[in-house]
Amino acid sequence: MLENLFKLKENETTVKTELLAGLTTFLAMAYILALNPLILSAAKMPKSGVFLATAIASGLTSILMGVLANYPIALSAGMGVNALFAYTICGQMGLSYQGALACVFVSGMIFILITVTNIRKMIINAIPSQLKLAIGAGIGFFVALVGLKNAGIIVASEATLVTIGKFTNPVVILALFGIAVTLILWAKKVPAAVFFGLLITAVVGIIAGIITGNKELPQLPAAIISTQFDTSLFGAFASGFGELFSHPNCWLAIFSLLFVDFFDTAGTLVAVAGKTKLMNENGELKDVEKALLADAGGTVFGSMIGTSTITSFVESASGVGVGGRTGLTAVTTGVLFLLSAFFSPLLTSITYAVTAPALVVVGIMMAQQMRGIDWDNIVYATSAFVTIIFMILGYSISNGIALGFMAYAITMVASGRRKDIGPIVWSLVILFTVYFVFLPK
Repeated sequence: MLENLFKLKENETTVKTELLAGLTTFLAMAYILALNPLILSAAKMPKSGVFLATAIASGLTSILMGVLANYPIALSAGMGVNALFAYTICGQMGLSYQGALACVFVSGMIFILITVTNIRKMIINAIPSQLKLAIGAGIGFFVALVGLKNAGIIVASEATLVTIGKFTNPVVILALFGIAVTLILWAKKVPAAVFFGLLITAVVGIIAGIITGNKELPQLPAAIISTQFDTSLFGAFASGFGELFSHPNCWLAIFSLLFVDFFDTAGTLVAVAGKTKLMNENGELKDVEKALLADAGGTVFGSMIGTSTITSFVESASGVGVGGRTGLTAVTTGVLFLLSAFFSPLLTSITYAVTAPALVVVGIMMAQQMRGIDWDNIVYATSAFVTIIFMILGYSISNGIALGFMAYAITMVASGRRKDIGPIVWSLVILFTVYFVFLPK
């Protein structure tokens, strides 16, 4: 049954590899179960309700992605867009969280509409192949930066913007240890090196935490199972529809949600597909409309049960790094997300220091796509550089893609190749310009 559903032999993988890849992806993504409730609580949403909504929406949508599209990509509440939801839409714009959930619902319905009409597919396939390589590489750097930042290896600095953290910090030491172990395993071509590096880091961290009593290190869970569920956010979006017609910033909020989710998803699909057989010789994604439909459906469903926009997670690349190639990886991750609603105490052992090694090594894997960029061509070199550098320094996948497109159009025109720019690319450049003019501060 699994062979018929996921085409394992055709994709040169096995059930064991896919299950291991799904577990690795889940562990790399598990932080969202703790972080999303923390961020959305700034919008006065109950943490316990957000936790349950995140677990259920992530689980069911990841399973849908695996079964419908056969992509090894898991989904959850998107980082960045959840901050947009809490701090900008609810904070600066002044919408209630119910109104913001209604905006997420509408943006998801619009996504479904432009997906079934193939508009989303046309836009993604219209991205120049060289830009797709740059997006994949840029996301690799971005993922590594996320891991380094969360583990405290890279920290903020008033003098130099960013700098090295304190290497005497036990959390930083654990993360550096994990990175070294994972790199050694990977260099020695140990199967599932990323997963075993993550596992070794967690075990060593727990032991170190017990010996030193340091509460910042991974802890042994106080319990195994929890059955306390908060369903107070289920259906809360419905009471926010009145704000869609009365609040002056509502449509700007919907546009912002659309923009960030669209290009975060596009970037993730392109980046992960570049490491699998999901992209054909023309640089087009196979069955991408099914993947996009699962992504859009997840946003609608998530808003209905109480969480911000559901999107494809770039941490899925960690599962691909272990060998995941089919939807069985995503289904496995989805099942684990559903189970996490019951086993939430166990997540205390999965800290930023534990996931950082996986994200750094995955970043290295994805950055290797840079070798396919024609750096001797000023158009491709400029647009690739702008895409990558602004993803990192702007801490945003979507903004990096937008600025990369704009650099591509400018250098194409300057090179006398204006006629080679398609109408979709021109439309996107105009859209990006409008977005940056009205970008919520």
